Amino acid sequence: MAATRGELFAGVTVAIVTPFKNGEIDWDDLGKLVDWHAEQGTDALAPCGTTGESPTLDHDEHERAVAFVCERARGRLKVMAGTGSNSTREAIRMTKAAKKAGANGTLQVGPYYNKPTQEGYFRHFGAIADACDLPQVIYNIPGRTGSEIAAETIARLAENYPTVVAVKEATGKLDMASQVAALTDLTILSGDDSLTLPMMSVGAKGVVSVVGNIVPRDMMALVKAFAAGKVAEAQQWHRKLFPLCRDMLGVATNPIPVKAAMKLLGRGTGELRLPMYPLDAAGEAKVRQTLVGYGLLKG
Repeated sequence: MAATRGELFAGVTVAIVTPFKNGEIDWDDLGKLVDWHAEQGTDALAPCGTTGESPTLDHDEHERAVAFVCERARGRLKVMAGTGSNSTREAIRMTKAAKKAGANGTLQVGPYYNKPTQEGYFRHFGAIADACDLPQVIYNIPGRTGSEIAAETIARLAENYPTVVAVKEATGKLDMASQVAALTDLTILSGDDSLTLPMMSVGAKGVVSVVGNIVPRDMMALVKAFAAGKVAEAQQWHRKLFPLCRDMLGVATNPIPVKAAMKLLGRGTGELRLPMYPLDAAGEAKVRQTLVGYGLLKG
């Protein structure tokens, strides 16, 4: 198999939260988040994805948030804008807006709820590619969308559309990553923090990370160690990160735990939008315990 296609988003892309204050986007805090990631050396940011609570952002907020992150990040961080939708027309509109804003690429989730056929998936992503030449990262997450994009469909997209450059692989199956690696030259990115090292062992080149909202440098250390052939060092980072990765996605639905963690660390209000709802006392105690165990908070 040829070298991966451009490797535009190899490394660590952080799926950033959307900070809220009194029900509205906290633009000041969002700017601080982007600045902080620039200081941390994060490779790229993915605003308005699952972690960014995109389903509860209205169209204007969504486009404004992408444009804001692109402007704030310009020259410092790459931006993989979440512009996916279960309406192809809406995905095209948001993707064109992201290109105008200066995004480096887009994260295109498989259409959710309406569960297309494989031909529908192919036509959906193809229509976006025909309408806008911004690089696409296909996001395969059947646990959220209700159905899976087949490896053969991803291969067909890769063959027909050069702007399809990567896959965010969140099926939880190493077999899927292996199959995509065998069939295509796409950059494979782990969509599950805890599976980053196993995914890299079968050909992935990085991760779109939730835990990176808290410890981007540590996740980058893991990815860089494995890429440099330092497997034992990468395994050490994996073992250190694993409890944090597990609890940020396991205590409750993402992004509830990571927003709770950021609040506990003094980074933001932790506010969510319904139907996302904050953790109860027991859940928050579990997140606090995880942060203490990692060394991020004092016991």
